[in-house]
Amino acid sequence: SVGRLLALLHQLGRRDVIADLQPRIEEDCKKYLEKKKQQAPPPIQHPPVDSSIPKTSELSGITTQDDPFGNEPELFDAFICYCQKDIEFVQEMITELEQTEFKLKLCVFDRDVLPGSCVWSITSELIEKRCRRMVVVISDDYLNSSECDFQTKFALSLSPGARHKRLIPVKCKSMKNEFPSILRFITVCDYTNPCTKRWFWIRLAKALMLP
Repeated sequence: SVGRLLALLHQLGRRDVIADLQPRIEEDCKKYLEKKKQQAPPPIQHPPVDSSIPKTSELSGITTQDDPFGNEPELFDAFICYCQKDIEFVQEMITELEQTEFKLKLCVFDRDVLPGSCVWSITSELIEKRCRRMVVVISDDYLNSSECDFQTKFALSLSPGARHKRLIPVKCKSMKNEFPSILRFITVCDYTNPCTKRWFWIRLAKALMLP
């Protein structure tokens, strides 16, 4: 799969190959998304969880609620891409989106993923097949994370030009560095703006609940 290929190239340190393959990957993803266009799954609510996302047998038993036999893989509304230094913000996100009337189901790596498997393979599987969208928690620390960089680029390859609103950037802290250039063309949900903070969680929840 695209996820496995990118994961292996990333492990080998072949960023040059990833850059060369980017146009072909985007072209293949466009064709795939066109086929799936008429089969968009309904929003995943919890409980219960239901989706038309294809089940996978290659990576069963990777999250805490997975069926160990791979019959009922755990599905999520959104994969949360974050670095460890922003975990407090992620915990607030869990409270605001999962434990309120929104009842969204988030995939938080440190909470939901079982230990013992390849990080790159797991994240690719979760982003591509088990999560309807991905929230990218942006901060200066995010810019120094190779894991976040891989996850963001992989999610962008699945939705070229952000046409399917698959990736949602969230600015959680004031930044000294410039905002990531690969995300500048996507509308940002800004937690640091005091004028719009009162609407922040509602806007983010509504974006995650779009069909």
